[in-house]
Amino acid sequence: MLSGFVQNFWKSCKGTAAIEFSLLSLPVIMLIVGTIEICILFTAGSLLQGAVYDASRVIRTGQLEGAADAEEQFADAICDHAGVLLDCDKFQYDVRVLSTFSEANDADADVDEDGNLVEQGFDAGGVSDIIMVRVSYRYPMMTPLIGSIFGQYEGNTRLLVSTAVFQSEPYRFQ
Repeated sequence: MLSGFVQNFWKSCKGTAAIEFSLLSLPVIMLIVGTIEICILFTAGSLLQGAVYDASRVIRTGQLEGAADAEEQFADAICDHAGVLLDCDKFQYDVRVLSTFSEANDADADVDEDGNLVEQGFDAGGVSDIIMVRVSYRYPMMTPLIGSIFGQYEGNTRLLVSTAVFQSEPYRFQ
């Protein structure tokens, strides 16, 4: 009688689907959430690049020349484009005039140990100046597992940096 009970127990399939689901659901859910977070990270990087391009155009066309609040207008131009997904208060930027385009090759992003961009000042330049615009953003990873894999700094944050180097237009006509 006991051997019949054991055989029936091994042949029974009741609850198998529930056990399989419970074992597989957590990894599948983590995979889906991780994929969504990585997609949002790439979207944030793309938004930052577009914001730098738009804000650089404001400098390139001379709209900031002579403005008392040039730095604030530049920050607003970045926020107008990327503020949909990114926190405008967390942008860090470095805008400076270069003597040659090749100087931009040696101008690595100066970042401290916490992942903050070292301030170099704000110099929007003038007519036909070569200008480098660099904007950084520390993107906070939301899921702990993905944050531990892709995070670079404390608090599971990833540093996004976008740089544009251009020559301002000859916007003053005689």
